[in-house]
Amino acid sequence: MFKRVSPILIALTVLLAACGGGQTDAPPTLSPADVEGTAMASALTMVAATQLAIPTNTSLPPTEIPSPTTLPTFTPVSLPTLAVPALSTPTTAPSTGGNPCLGPIDFGQAGKTCRIRIENETGGTLSPISLNLWTPNAFGQCGAMSMNIGVNGKEIVSIPAGSWWGYAWVNFKNGTQSTSSGSWTLGAGCEDLGILKVGKDVMSMKSP
Repeated sequence: MFKRVSPILIALTVLLAACGGGQTDAPPTLSPADVEGTAMASALTMVAATQLAIPTNTSLPPTEIPSPTTLPTFTPVSLPTLAVPALSTPTTAPSTGGNPCLGPIDFGQAGKTCRIRIENETGGTLSPISLNLWTPNAFGQCGAMSMNIGVNGKEIVSIPAGSWWGYAWVNFKNGTQSTSSGSWTLGAGCEDLGILKVGKDVMSMKSP
């Protein structure tokens, strides 16, 4: 540091000497120690200014890393178990308006059955023909049965003894319709094959 300050001291001495030659009153003479102190102060001021002019590396503040967000904890919900009711077989027959004789007949409980042959003589199709045991017989049974019979068709069925009533819807090829109906009583001691003739308007039971 002292080696860099010495030339500066010499330059200041020459400058002071030159300035003093043009004045009538000689300035106070500085001692070598004063000159050296002044030069040292000036040199140190220049060095400090130079250091301040040098840009400094300003360290950036550390980037703050956000802490992970805590996710809410979901508690699993237990769904209720749905109880499926067991299917049960119906024990009652479809409603027939309070009249059991309008429902299907129970052939197993109606007693002995007799064979009859239904003969369609209407010229049309019986669709359907319904036979109804309209009042309870000796076994306390009643009910109905039905079927379709084609043009000039014949059908053999077995029915129990009792009071019967028949009704048929007759459909012709030309699109017209008519009905045929009738009633009869079938005795319990029937041995031969009875014949139920269905005409265009009336049906009737005939002996063989």
